[in-house]
Amino acid sequence: MRSGSFMRKTRALMGLDALRDLVSDSMAIDLGSASTIISVRGRGVVVDEPSVVAVSKTTGEIVAIGREAHTMQGREARDVTLVMPMVDGVVADFERSQRMLDHFVRKARSGISHFSRRAVMSVLSGVTHVEQRALMAAAEAAHIGRVYMVEEGLAAAIGAGVSVDEPKASAVVDIGGATTNVAIVALGMIVYAQAERVGSSDIDEAIMDRLRRHHGLIIGAPTAERLKIDLASAIEPKDPMRTMTVKGRDVQSGTPRAADVTSDEVCLAAQSVAQRIARVVQRGLAELSPEVAADIYDRGLMLTGGGALLDGMAAFLQSETRLSTHMAEDPRHAIVKGLYQLFDDPLLLRRVARNEPSLLLDADAGAFETYE
Repeated sequence: MRSGSFMRKTRALMGLDALRDLVSDSMAIDLGSASTIISVRGRGVVVDEPSVVAVSKTTGEIVAIGREAHTMQGREARDVTLVMPMVDGVVADFERSQRMLDHFVRKARSGISHFSRRAVMSVLSGVTHVEQRALMAAAEAAHIGRVYMVEEGLAAAIGAGVSVDEPKASAVVDIGGATTNVAIVALGMIVYAQAERVGSSDIDEAIMDRLRRHHGLIIGAPTAERLKIDLASAIEPKDPMRTMTVKGRDVQSGTPRAADVTSDEVCLAAQSVAQRIARVVQRGLAELSPEVAADIYDRGLMLTGGGALLDGMAAFLQSETRLSTHMAEDPRHAIVKGLYQLFDDPLLLRRVARNEPSLLLDADAGAFETYE
C-alpha cells in the first residue's frame, strides 16, 4: 500500500512539474522605442520586431502590429495611421503599448502555453515611478505572472560580457533607436547611469532634413533608413563619392522626383548625430570619481544597441573620448541577453530589480526557480 501510495504521489508531482513547464515561459523583454526583443528561456530570441502599431483612423482599432505594421510605413491606407506607443523608452500610449506587448508575448509563448510565469524587463535609467508603473501594468495585462524591472545599462553590461564579480568599473554605452544610455557598472551594480534622448532614429531624421534642404526632395523614413545602412558612417567614408539614387516628392512642385545622393553628404548628416552621442558620453565620463575614471581609462568603452552598428561608430567615439572602444558581440541583443542571464543568478536578480520592496519580498520561493 505504501509503495502504491508513494508511486501515485510521485506521478502526481511529475504531472505538476509537466504542467508547470507548459506555463513557465520565462521571458526577457527589451521593450524599446524602435524595437521589441523577447528571449524565452531554453529557446533564445523568439521576437525581434518594430515597436509600432497600425491604427484605423475611423474606429481607433489596431489593424496591424510589429513587422506587419512596419511594412505599411510610408504606404499606409488613407484611413490608417502608424503609432509608436513607446517614446524615448517610456510608455507614451498606455492602451496601445499594452496591446502591442500582449501581441508580442503571445507570439513568444510556446504553442500550448497561455500564461508566462515570470519576466525580466528592462527600464531606462532615470525612469520615473509613474513610467515604471505603466510598464509593469502593461506586462501584467499581457498575463505575465511576475515581472522584474532591471536597468538597461546593467542588462547591457551583463549581455556584453561584463562579469558581475568584476570589482573594477566598466563603461557601457547603449545606443538605441531613441535614447543613448551611459552606464558604469562594478560588482554587478550600477555606479553611474544617465540616459539622453538621442539615438539612431535621429540619424534618419537628419538625413531626411538634409535631402529636403539641399536637394528639395522629401523622402520617407524607410528610404532614410536605407541610406543610413548603405551609405552612412560616423567617420570619413571610404568612398565619399559613392552614390545612390533616391526617389521622393519635390518640395516645390509636389510631384515625384529622384535625386542622386553621395555617401559624403549622408555621412555629414549622420556625423551631426554622432557628435551629440559623443557629448552624452563625455558628460557622463566627466561625472565619475577619480578611481572609477582610472578603471575606465584602463578598460575603455563597450558599445551596445542597434545604433552601435553604424559604420565607424566605435572608431568615432574612440577618437572623441581618447579611450579604447569596442563593440559587443551581437550589440542589438545585448540587453535582452543580459536580462536572460539574470535567470541563472536569482540572488543578483533580487538585488538589482527596481521593483517595490513588497514585490521583492514575496513569499513565493518559486518566483526565482531556474529551469534547465
